[in-house]
Amino acid sequence: DMDDLGAEIGTCISEDDTSVDDEPRRTPKETGFHRSARECLRKIREDLLQHRWQEAAEYMISYFQTLEDTTVTKQLLASEIIWRLGTEILHHHPNSNPEDFNSFLEQMKNIGVKSYLKVSLEHAFHLLLTGHFDEAKQQLSIAESWRYGRQSASQADKMKLIHAYRGFLDYFSWISKKNATSGDDDADVADHKEMHNYFRQASVNLQEILKQPGVWDPFVIGYVNMLEFYNDQDGALSILKEYAYDNSFPPNPNAHVFLYDFLKRHDAPEKKLIRVLEVLQALVPSHELMLELCSLLLKSEN
Repeated sequence: DMDDLGAEIGTCISEDDTSVDDEPRRTPKETGFHRSARECLRKIREDLLQHRWQEAAEYMISYFQTLEDTTVTKQLLASEIIWRLGTEILHHHPNSNPEDFNSFLEQMKNIGVKSYLKVSLEHAFHLLLTGHFDEAKQQLSIAESWRYGRQSASQADKMKLIHAYRGFLDYFSWISKKNATSGDDDADVADHKEMHNYFRQASVNLQEILKQPGVWDPFVIGYVNMLEFYNDQDGALSILKEYAYDNSFPPNPNAHVFLYDFLKRHDAPEKKLIRVLEVLQALVPSHELMLELCSLLLKSEN
């Protein structure tokens, strides 16, 4: 996405109001408004490259005027540019604070409704990075209930990610509760019930994202961890096998490592371990687990 945006920014900056040939231009001539916007964007880019965050912030305030463009495509592009570059400026500006960041992202959600889910996801990531777990979870909860017009395929995909990360945060809540009650003789029924509620909530969302072809390593590890805790070994094994062997998923060496580790933990026969490692060998011949494969093969010959 950033590469595409970079190309768009380059196009915006390099646009010229003169034709490269003798044919008259069929598009309306560039206005002073568009020239000013293009120059402003060029200044922002220069300041970003030189790490002049204050100057970039000042030009960005002026660039907000591009949202008044009556051309829908230009308006959408402007909101995307402001969101991406504004986030970068706030991230590095020495005087920015969490309130500035939160206020800016909330504004971006309301300006570019088509980017609402993307901005919400980034907002949640930012809150997590700054240690605001509950606030991040709340952002995802709000995004889960967001609706605007007819949902596009792109919005549907992003909503799946919102649900997935909400489930992943429920998994972290489950982990936290598990650690708090582990070895605690005073842990009561309410504590265990709360922990199981987190498990149930996380499971619903994690199950859904694992139906979508993709690389979902952290989600798989979290879900399997919970299933193993509740002694659902068959369920965990089913998830891992599907993740490793479903041809609709991209080739992923980690999927086979996860399956191997699980089988090894549960004392699976060596033949099964060898089969899993042989598939991994085809994907990554130099993987560190090839030493274990050699050892298993030597043992099987004796």
